[in-house]
Amino acid sequence: MSPAHPYALEASTTIAEALADPQAIPPAFEGRARPQSLAGGAVGIALLHIERARTGHGDDTIAHTWLKLATSQPISTGGNANLFHGAPALGLALHATGTTRYRRALAALDDTVLALTRARLAAAHARIDRSYPLPMREFDLIHGLTGLGVYHLHRHPGHPVTRDVLAYLVRLTHPLPGQHDTTGLPPWWMQVGLSGEPDPGHPHGHGNLGVAHGMGAVIALLSLAVLHDLTTTGLRDALAHLCSWTDQWRQDDNLGPWWPGYLTLDHTGRPAPSHHPRPSWCYGIAGTARAQQLAGIALDAPRRQAVAERGILAALRDPTRTDLLPEIGLCHGKAGLLHAAFRMAIDARSPALAAELPNLASHLAAQLLSEPTTDPELMDGATGAALALHAVGTGTPPMSGWDTVLLLA
Repeated sequence: MSPAHPYALEASTTIAEALADPQAIPPAFEGRARPQSLAGGAVGIALLHIERARTGHGDDTIAHTWLKLATSQPISTGGNANLFHGAPALGLALHATGTTRYRRALAALDDTVLALTRARLAAAHARIDRSYPLPMREFDLIHGLTGLGVYHLHRHPGHPVTRDVLAYLVRLTHPLPGQHDTTGLPPWWMQVGLSGEPDPGHPHGHGNLGVAHGMGAVIALLSLAVLHDLTTTGLRDALAHLCSWTDQWRQDDNLGPWWPGYLTLDHTGRPAPSHHPRPSWCYGIAGTARAQQLAGIALDAPRRQAVAERGILAALRDPTRTDLLPEIGLCHGKAGLLHAAFRMAIDARSPALAAELPNLASHLAAQLLSEPTTDPELMDGATGAALALHAVGTGTPPMSGWDTVLLLA
């Protein structure tokens, strides 16, 4: 637990009350067209009200209203279903309620996500067997099997499918069958751009360290599996291998350590780090430092944990870095940095991190209350900011576990 901050809780409450009635949401809200989107639809807003209800600050009937809206269209179970959309997103939201009210619906969603995961695992292993390069959407957190692994880890960690996903992620760290690497590139190097599609701006692809679309997510999920006492052949070795790779690219300046968001090939054909990313969750220190901290704890590597904590502490203390986050959201903005730091402070070996939270929380709260709530979304809008402020405001980890979708816990 951390000290509670009433101003942060007050701001969160103000936003939650403004988002209580779906009919009062601005007509331009794009989530109306995609209510099953965790990032930008009704299911994401439901998480705010679920968390408030779980902590005694809200009404579960409001959460139910948003969940009902989220299921107002046929539930997506096809190619576009993933942790952030469709059946998996809805299943994780129902799980977050912590009640038996949705038992039948959740059981049906579990069956759907199990079938979806098995099909995607079969396709992924077939791709590896053919020695085809890794596609981003096969494995990443937002669209791929890492995200589905998050679902299974939190819904039924002991289920065989959970270990099957972990085994697949371990296999990603092995060379492709029959290939003898002469490039020095890791097996998880992707022959695409940052969008996951071929990009003339990245003719030789890239290596991704981020949490949203890169190996930062794999590091975090494997670490959480270890902390859940799950084992599968080679898991710890794979985690150590990925950590060693990130160590190669860790940068240190006069303020502290940081990691590039991605790597490209320079004119010599060798991997080179991208520029210093802003301290966001998706590609910056907010996500990568938490992944490294979790790895340090899972592998009993206190130096790795200390480096991670020193890195995010440097970002929090440097106004030139926080100024790079003009947005409020979880993905690209202040809320992502705040909540990652909050989670890291709980596990930190020093109280220094917790001492920095009130300043950033105050800035975020003031910005949130000074702007009209035109963007209510979870990842880029007011919902995510309100959830981050709620955690700091109460001083307790989320009871609903909503931040599992960010692989922060």
